[in-house]
Amino acid sequence: MCNTTGMERPEIEFVYVGDTMCSWCWGFAPTVETLGQHYSFPMRLINGGLRPGPSAQPLEDTLRSYLIHHWDQVAAASGQPFNEKILADDGWIYDTEYPARAVVTMRELSPDHEFEFFKRLQRAFYAEAIDITDRAVYPALLADFAVDVAGFIGALDDEESRRGAWADFEEARTLQAHGFPTLLLRTGTDIATVTRGYRSFADIEPYLTAYLADRYEPAQFLT
Repeated sequence: MCNTTGMERPEIEFVYVGDTMCSWCWGFAPTVETLGQHYSFPMRLINGGLRPGPSAQPLEDTLRSYLIHHWDQVAAASGQPFNEKILADDGWIYDTEYPARAVVTMRELSPDHEFEFFKRLQRAFYAEAIDITDRAVYPALLADFAVDVAGFIGALDDEESRRGAWADFEEARTLQAHGFPTLLLRTGTDIATVTRGYRSFADIEPYLTAYLADRYEPAQFLT
């Protein structure tokens, strides 16, 4: 083991590539929460881009059946709640760009609340059946965040938020995060894969402990 006692603490962070409308990312949310409580280094969020813009899909029977199947799988694996009411709307378009733009907007206006807002959108969509692709729901979703609502909506609808979201999508592809969730550990210029896909904290923790123990004094990273 490389002991860093007395040395400068290395720059290290989680890099989480996820999507607010990805069911396995919603299942992964408790793992992310526990990681944040267990380790002291930060977690950087990148919007993955599940079905944005040109990749959006109208809700029809085949897609509905596919989603219900996956939501049932995620619920069984993670214990996360799902409200399938939103899947009853035949006119709905599964487009993940607008929520990604909302996360980017929060990053710009109130970066300390970016991750909490990401989680708020996840819960709204999956547990509360709120259509987070609809601009009209955002004033209520922003109620618990210290931002100017009118200013936020204006920035959300600006072209800059679209460019920011698509920059995230491109970065995700650069990191070879083609599926979500993807969790990486960046140390300087080195990037290690923690998981590509859903895993519980109990599954991830032994890997992280071993990885850190091979390079550092792990206790310095625990909360």
